[in-house]
Amino acid sequence: MKNNRYPFYFISVGLVALLLGLLCGLLAGFQYIIPDFIKSVLPFTALRPLHTLLVVSWILLTAMGGIYYYLELNFEERKANTNLIRWHFWLFIATGLGIIYAYVGSHFGGKEYLEFPSYFYFPILLGWILFGLNYFKITKASFKSWPVYYWMWGTGIVFMIYHFTEAHLWLLPYFKGHFIQNTALQWKAGGSYVGSWNMLVYGTSLYVITKISQDDRYAHSKKAFFFYFLGLTNLMFGWAHHVYIVPTAPWIRYLAYGISMTEWIILFSILYDWKKNLGKEAILNYPLANGFMKLANFWVFLNIILALLISIPSINLFTHGTHITVAHSMGTTIGINTLILLSSVTFILESTHQITAQAKRKIQRSLRFFNSAFVGFWLTLLILGTKKGYWTYFDQQRTFGEFQDSLHGFYILFFLFGISMAIGLYLIVFELLNSVKTLLKINP
Repeated sequence: MKNNRYPFYFISVGLVALLLGLLCGLLAGFQYIIPDFIKSVLPFTALRPLHTLLVVSWILLTAMGGIYYYLELNFEERKANTNLIRWHFWLFIATGLGIIYAYVGSHFGGKEYLEFPSYFYFPILLGWILFGLNYFKITKASFKSWPVYYWMWGTGIVFMIYHFTEAHLWLLPYFKGHFIQNTALQWKAGGSYVGSWNMLVYGTSLYVITKISQDDRYAHSKKAFFFYFLGLTNLMFGWAHHVYIVPTAPWIRYLAYGISMTEWIILFSILYDWKKNLGKEAILNYPLANGFMKLANFWVFLNIILALLISIPSINLFTHGTHITVAHSMGTTIGINTLILLSSVTFILESTHQITAQAKRKIQRSLRFFNSAFVGFWLTLLILGTKKGYWTYFDQQRTFGEFQDSLHGFYILFFLFGISMAIGLYLIVFELLNSVKTLLKINP
């Protein structure tokens, strides 16, 4: 890795994006308590998309940096095109800064979760194409013997290009003129491109656990490929449980219900098998990477329960659009994706021996603090969502303003758990950034 520092640049910027995303989330949460807080400078309408942008950037940039690093580690004879990586990195940085500027200036032009002006679609798409060109150029020679994580990474890249494009079909006159098709397509594309980046993240988890255990057999096993195709089915069709309330064809709802019952079971089974067969030596060699991955498994289990419940149409009717949906997305984004990616970053640092024993101890303490706060944060969201669902259907004698006032104490609790969770993650990320900085210094 002496010739290519860009994987670490991706990871470093991803870690910084996580810090900024947490800050925007906290500021937005504080506005639930004091609505006029910095409203004239950064209103909630800007903070929410900023939070989404930065957290998604953390996931994508860190996953990409890890994949670039692992490819160069495993394909030394077929080096990546450094110029393409450089263009990819700076294109994404410039685009990200442009979107931040647009949000701060309240210049919106897209759909939910992609609220940026639609012309940013083009540089983002180009960046993914550059990523794909590099990926398949490096790995194509070994295509017939790919372990399952190479399939997951390749699938994630291809489907992200497709579904990100699909998410912008609303610009065409046909979809603009048909409200139901437009709404259904928006949620279809949104669910599928989340599934696409999950392929990158879950592929990373499989790579890391394979290298920690020093046993590549599972990555080539029939069971691993069965779960890969099950995950691919979820990517392609699991979005449909988001559109129960849209008047689409009944078969779509039935298919969505059946597929959504498999959600998260895939990853839980994989991580459970790995944990069961993990040797003591692997735990000693990679205590941080192992610790983050085990905690991710805990959150996968919790999210299995929640995902299965909210996928039941009669329950989904009450939970859709409430804080229960937020709990589901937070459990996924922070409890699963973030912990897996932190496991990936610490695996790289531990395997290169560029993280000190003191830093390891600080991270382990911070991780315990973070997880305790996150459990409280997640449970508070479930309570808020339950109350919203009850008010919507059974308590309409109270106005929305009166209902919001009754939740003030829970919003304070939500903010306190949120700031505690953020403190834990900040302490972890600062240690990791220092270690990455050291690694870059010794590999000029």
